[in-house]
Amino acid sequence: MNLNLERPLLFFDIESTGLNIASDSIIELSFVKILPGNEERIKTWRVRPWDYVGKCQRPINPSAMAVHGITNEELVGCPTFYDIIDEVTQWLEDSDLAGFNSAKFDLPMLAEEIERVRTFTDKKPQINLHEKKMVDVQNIFHALEPRNLKAAYRFYCNAELENAHAAEADTLATYEVLKAQLDKYPETLKNDVGFLSNFSERQKNVDYAGRLAYNDKKEPVITFGKHKGKTAKEVYLHEPSYFSWIEQGEFTLDTKRQFALLRQEFEKEKKAAAARPLNEEELNASLGMLAGKWSGGNGKLF
Repeated sequence: MNLNLERPLLFFDIESTGLNIASDSIIELSFVKILPGNEERIKTWRVRPWDYVGKCQRPINPSAMAVHGITNEELVGCPTFYDIIDEVTQWLEDSDLAGFNSAKFDLPMLAEEIERVRTFTDKKPQINLHEKKMVDVQNIFHALEPRNLKAAYRFYCNAELENAHAAEADTLATYEVLKAQLDKYPETLKNDVGFLSNFSERQKNVDYAGRLAYNDKKEPVITFGKHKGKTAKEVYLHEPSYFSWIEQGEFTLDTKRQFALLRQEFEKEKKAAAARPLNEEELNASLGMLAGKWSGGNGKLF
């Protein structure tokens, strides 16, 4: 079954120096862009992983090298992510996104590389991945037939996946699996990117690392540590220094950015509230506090 698209859907896959989003980097990035009408466009980059603080090539973790087989030496002459950011942005700007386990790893890693360019260089890419719909084919697969990409390809496409863990092979396989899923579950799945994005989304996160998530009231809630389960606004009102701790801590740049945006929003609301006249309830509460101070202080206000 071909995809029913109103705008392009960009399938992507990443190979990296390791699995730590905050401290590892992309070394291979593959895009398979499906246009309305199902025309395919493919682009794959080998990327020199760059440490912007140390100003050197970031080494590949041996455990990651054992999976994808890419060596440090192979990347010496490759462009950095900074070098390809303009082209990457052009591929991303008009598309929704799709991938296999991409919402958990590939998307946060891609966002982190974009934030590094925005933070440490003169380029300021005008792209916001949070605005895009994301179809995670793995989550659809696990909801209906729990396994991995290789098993998914065998199950849905009746073939063995050759060259697994090569970015382009994995990306193309993911595209084929999604089409086969639509054919297999016509009564469950709707051929619509918005539906598929909602179906494959297990938790609506504010940041890609999942340190903030929306509750049923669409309020950002902290998901870890001593404030787990509290709304970000509640924490800001009672402990604003927590947001500074996030800014200085070992969190992804995207997480820090989302906390910073929330702090800006809360500060703006606080200033607006201070500037407006008190309503009747607030006025009565203030008068009650003053009356209490007067009666409890031997006739003196303070």
